[in-house]
Amino acid sequence: MTVEAADRRLRRARHLTLASLATNLGATLLLPGVGLAREPDPVRVGLGAVGLLAFVAAQAGVVHAAVTPWLAGDRRRRRHAALAVATLLSVPLVGPVAAGTWPTWAWLGASLVGMLPLLFRPATATVAMAAMLVVSVVVAGWAGVPVRHALLVTGGVGLGVAAITWVQVWFWDLLVEARQGQAARARLAATEERLRFARDVHDLLGHDLTVIALKAELAARLAPVDAGRAGREAAEVQRLAGSALHRVRAAVHGYRTVDLAEQVAAVGEVLRTSGVRCTVVPPDGDLPAAVAADLAAVLREAGTNVLRHSRADWCRIEITREDGLVTMTVRNDGARGDGPDERSGGLRGLADRLAPAGGTVRTRTEDGVFSLVATLPVPS
Repeated sequence: MTVEAADRRLRRARHLTLASLATNLGATLLLPGVGLAREPDPVRVGLGAVGLLAFVAAQAGVVHAAVTPWLAGDRRRRRHAALAVATLLSVPLVGPVAAGTWPTWAWLGASLVGMLPLLFRPATATVAMAAMLVVSVVVAGWAGVPVRHALLVTGGVGLGVAAITWVQVWFWDLLVEARQGQAARARLAATEERLRFARDVHDLLGHDLTVIALKAELAARLAPVDAGRAGREAAEVQRLAGSALHRVRAAVHGYRTVDLAEQVAAVGEVLRTSGVRCTVVPPDGDLPAAVAADLAAVLREAGTNVLRHSRADWCRIEITREDGLVTMTVRNDGARGDGPDERSGGLRGLADRLAPAGGTVRTRTEDGVFSLVATLPVPS
């Protein structure tokens, strides 16, 4: 659930970055439209519109690829190639539009310069910008537009757009790297736990199994010559096997024992990682193992509901113990209309789990705040 929630937030950030990039780059594409409006020749208007639309489509593909890190490399290269082709075609198609009255292609060149942070590293982007300026000067001379105007638009405006684009992409890259770091940290924690469990099992069983194998081999050799001793060795093998089995069961039970404080801390960290301010009030003193296990199940379901059924900014987890009862209260804002109710599968399962111990689960939504209250008696 943690990964799904984090990815959901990352998708929202991606959509925002995509919209911001499109707005930033698209603004420079409105001004070539001014050239189309000033062009008296309908043929040039039609050709210019075709060239501009092709460039916009290719640019949209590149912008989308820039914020889609999971896009396959060959598809990304095809989009870059399409932009290169659209740029080359724009010179003869868009360049002559409004010749002598408006720097039509220079504005398109500014948009292209603004995209360079999406395409190249700084050194290569500098070379590409110089090439764009040369093309802008050539097109301006061909179309009868003052060269200084073309340089100002393509270079000056293009650099401003490129700076904004670079900041937007930089923030997006930071978000992606942070998400990848979270996933890597989770995988590392799981791997370390598996290694620790494997090491503990090896330490528990390694010696016992070695002795069992040796004694079983000895019993097999003694069976034809000394049946009594062979039987004693076989009984010892049986005793050692039973002892090893008991130790393994004890170890596994230790892994399955619930530490409620650790569970509360883990759920709180998951919520904070997902952008929810989480306040935790732990219980005073230790709780019986059975009560802790039941409350841990409630806590996991409550944390899942916060992430799945709300747009919470804050959450409060409080566990109190009074008059032989322990109460867990989980409250969060941002409750949505499709949130869980007492008939939901997860909450119904919790109620069934707590019922044999005399526990109850109640929920309430008021003014956008969802509350889940679980109560359990504490055995004396």
